[in-house]
Amino acid sequence: MEVVIVPDAKAGGALIAGAMADLLRRTPDALLGVATGSTPLPVYEALAAQVRSGSVDTSRARIAQLDEYVGLPADHPESYRSVLRREVLEPLGIGMDAFMGPDGTAEDVQAACEAYDRALTEAGGVDLQLLGIGTDGHIGFNEPCSSLVSRTRIKTLTERTRVDNARFFDDIDQVPHHVITQGIGTILEARHLVLLATGEGKADAVAATVEGPVAAVCPASALQLHPHATVVVDEAAASKLKFADYFRRTYVNKPDWQGI
Repeated sequence: MEVVIVPDAKAGGALIAGAMADLLRRTPDALLGVATGSTPLPVYEALAAQVRSGSVDTSRARIAQLDEYVGLPADHPESYRSVLRREVLEPLGIGMDAFMGPDGTAEDVQAACEAYDRALTEAGGVDLQLLGIGTDGHIGFNEPCSSLVSRTRIKTLTERTRVDNARFFDDIDQVPHHVITQGIGTILEARHLVLLATGEGKADAVAATVEGPVAAVCPASALQLHPHATVVVDEAAASKLKFADYFRRTYVNKPDWQGI
């Protein structure tokens, strides 16, 4: 696992957007796995700026959804399909025909989970998966004590996660109790995992992910098992890392051609 400490969220967004742009130059039809929430917005903004400037072409890019609420209509403003259309697809000039996501309104939710897991494999797998992290160490909606080999499935949200997400709704009662999420095993199949964390509130989760044991109590710690995982954190989120100075030295002395 590589840890990159950046000054702030904007710098982290620019770094990751640069990696995505480099990938698209090498592989124009790359499948990008994207996350929702406020943390990844600087990534999408920086990548959209590159698209507008003509430095990267996204006309053949494909987008894969990490998770989705169960029961929210696809056109609900807070369904993740709607959020990603507003924040990722439209700014990058990518049509819905290049979008993959689970059906959160399916009558048979389990079948929808299995179908999406198969679809990711049949699409050739995710080339780069962008991840956020919850204050409790969850990735996607894999809450603490999720199986580290889990596949795409339905999950019940903890009250803590529902409270964290209530800011996107009028009140917490509107936050669904269930979601479809790629499982940790599914996530680990992406060729490159990039986790972005910003703010002091994520510091404990980042420390557990990077320096703690691989344990289901901190689902993000499973990234330690991946052959190409990059954790990008601002100074605040890195504040509890014991080896922060080592991570800084390692990155400063890394060959430019290697990227992240």
